[in-house]
Amino acid sequence: MANTTKRIFICGSALRGQPDHGNLGDAQFIKTAKTSPLYRLHAAANSSHPAIYKFGVGGISIPGEVYELSLEQFEHLVSTEPPNMYPGDVELEDGEVLTAMLYPRELIEHYQWPDISNFGGWVAYQKNGVKTSSNS
Repeated sequence: MANTTKRIFICGSALRGQPDHGNLGDAQFIKTAKTSPLYRLHAAANSSHPAIYKFGVGGISIPGEVYELSLEQFEHLVSTEPPNMYPGDVELEDGEVLTAMLYPRELIEHYQWPDISNFGGWVAYQKNGVKTSSNS
């Protein structure tokens, strides 16, 4: 029997209360969670969306939410993501491996998007009203 659902880790603009939450449709909220401390979080494209990538030693735990989506909902979500974002595996602090929307580290470094890893997640960064003034 084919798997008809997919669990995904959300840590940015599709979180509850964020502007792109509707892109999840009626996906089922499962739990809040954090990644293992292996990732970095940046404010991409003039702070319009987060960009995460695996960093390894020196990484942080990124807070987020886990949802269960139908394969159609997942395909829709991927189609609404900004350019260059791609689905990839992330490890949660409990060891579970889920899909998240990642961003190529090379592009983050190329554009010199600010590292916001120490703000406590995307929502905390947004609440502080921190915006970059550089063009991307």
